[in-house]
Amino acid sequence: MEQTQYDTIIIGGGHNGLATAGYLAKEGLKVLVLERLDRVGGAVVSEELTPGFTVPYCSYVLHILQGRVIDDLELREHGLDIIPFVSFRLDPFPDGRYILTHREHHKNAEELRKFSEHDARAYPDWANFWERASGLLHRYWFREPPTLAQVSEDIRGTSDEEVWETMLTVSMRDLIDRHFQDPTVKAHFIDAQDAGDPSAPGSILSLAYLRVNQFTKPENYGIPRGGMSQLAFAMARSAEARGVEVRLNVRVDKVIVEDGEAKGVRLSNGEEIRSFMVVSNADPKRTYGSLVDPSDLDEATSKKVKGLTTRANCVKLLAALKERPDFSRYLGPGYDPRLGAYFRICPSVDYYQQSWDDAKNGLPSSCPVMNVQIPSIYDSSLAPPGHHVLSAWTLYAPTHLKEGSWETEGPRVGEQLIDLLSEYLPNFRESIIDWTLQTPQDIETREFMTDGSIRHIDITSRQIFTGRMPYRSPINRLYLCGSGTHPGGEITGVPGHNAARAILKDLEKVAV
Repeated sequence: MEQTQYDTIIIGGGHNGLATAGYLAKEGLKVLVLERLDRVGGAVVSEELTPGFTVPYCSYVLHILQGRVIDDLELREHGLDIIPFVSFRLDPFPDGRYILTHREHHKNAEELRKFSEHDARAYPDWANFWERASGLLHRYWFREPPTLAQVSEDIRGTSDEEVWETMLTVSMRDLIDRHFQDPTVKAHFIDAQDAGDPSAPGSILSLAYLRVNQFTKPENYGIPRGGMSQLAFAMARSAEARGVEVRLNVRVDKVIVEDGEAKGVRLSNGEEIRSFMVVSNADPKRTYGSLVDPSDLDEATSKKVKGLTTRANCVKLLAALKERPDFSRYLGPGYDPRLGAYFRICPSVDYYQQSWDDAKNGLPSSCPVMNVQIPSIYDSSLAPPGHHVLSAWTLYAPTHLKEGSWETEGPRVGEQLIDLLSEYLPNFRESIIDWTLQTPQDIETREFMTDGSIRHIDITSRQIFTGRMPYRSPINRLYLCGSGTHPGGEITGVPGHNAARAILKDLEKVAV
C-alpha cells in the first residue's frame, strides 16, 4: 500500500464503524476512527435524562447482535455484560387481558388458548413459517448480498420456495387472517416494521428481518449492564487493544478524492488526514449527499441514492419515574416485575393500520403503536433506588409534518403518549419526574441519521440484499460499513464485519 499516515480512516464511531475497525486492525492495518461526538457509539447510547436517570436515547436492546461478532471481537473480555430477558414481550389490552410472549413455542400456544382454541392449534404452523422466513434472510447475512432473483433461484424446487413467494406477495394482514380468528390475537401479531402498511404485499419480509432474533442465543438477548453505551465502549476497547486509534470531537467535512480515488479526509477545521482508504459509517444519503462531491459519483449511484426511502420513522418517549409502573391489573399482585419490562400497546389490527395511514399523510399518529421498555427493572444501576426509567419507540411518525412542525407538535404528542400509557398503567403519569420526546428531527440532529431513520434506510423488499447500498462505492478506495448496507439496521455488527471482509478481499488483489 502507499505510504500514508493511516491505512484506513473510518468516519463515525458507531457500532458498525467500530466493528470494521476491529476486524481490519486484527489483520494488521493501521486504523483511525474519527467521531464527531465526545463519545463513541452513535445511536448505541445511554445518557442521563435527568441527574441519576440513564436512558437509551436510541437503540434500546440487544436482540440480533451476532454471536460471531461478539466472539470475534472478544466483547465480553472487554467489558460487555448482557443481562438476558426472562420473557420477550407483554401485550396488555384495554379489557384487562394480556398475551405474554416466551421463547418456548408451547408456552406461546398456551397464551393464545386463553383467547381461542383454534388460534392455539394454529400457532405451531405460524411459528414454523417465521422460522423458515427469517432463516431465509439470515442465511445470507454473512455473505455478499444476493438479488431477489438469485434467492429465488437458490431455493427453486425446495420447500422454501412457497415461503419466499409468500414473503414477497402476501401482506401481513392477510397472513394473520389465514392463521388466526380472534381479533385480540390478530392485534398481538400485527406488525409491518419498515414496510409500514400491514395491508401491503411485502410487509412480511420487513418483519422477517427482525424475527432473525429467534436464532439469538438466550445469553445474547437482553440489555448491556450499565446501559446501551457499554456495548460501544466494549467495542472501542476491543478495537484499541488491536491498535486502533479513536479520536473524539472530530467532525469530517469531506472525503478527499483525487483522480477518482479516496485519499483521506478533510476536517471541519481545515486539517487534512491522508490514508490509503476511507470507510464511511454514516448513512448513504449523508455519505453521498455531503461527504463526497456529487461530480465524483456515477449517474447510477446518484439515482439510487435519490430513490432510497426513509419513511418508516418513529418518535421516542423517554421518562424518569419515581416508582415502577403498575401491571397488577394484568399480572395480579406479587407478579415478577421482569414480565412487564418490555411491552407493546396495539389494541387492534385497524389501530396499527391507522398509525401508518396517519404518518403516510404527514400527521402525528392518532393511534400510536408503542414498544415500551423499562430497562431499570433488569438493571438497577440506571436509576436511583426504587426509581425507574422508561423508553418507548412509537410507530409511526412522518419526518416532516403536513401542518406545523415537530418543534411545536412534539410536546402535544408527548402528552398524548403519557395519557395513553396511563390508560394501561394507572400510576404512570403521577410517577413521572421528567420526560422528553425525541422526534425524527431530534434523532437526525442528535444521531446524524438522515430523516431520523434508525436503520439508515428502510428495510423493505425494495431495499434488502442488493437493494441496499454496496460496501464498495463508485469511488475507488471509499467504502460504506453502516446500516444502509447489507444486511441492514439494528445492532447486528454484520455490516461492519462484511465491509471489513470486502476491504480485505480487495487488498489481497492489490497485493497480487
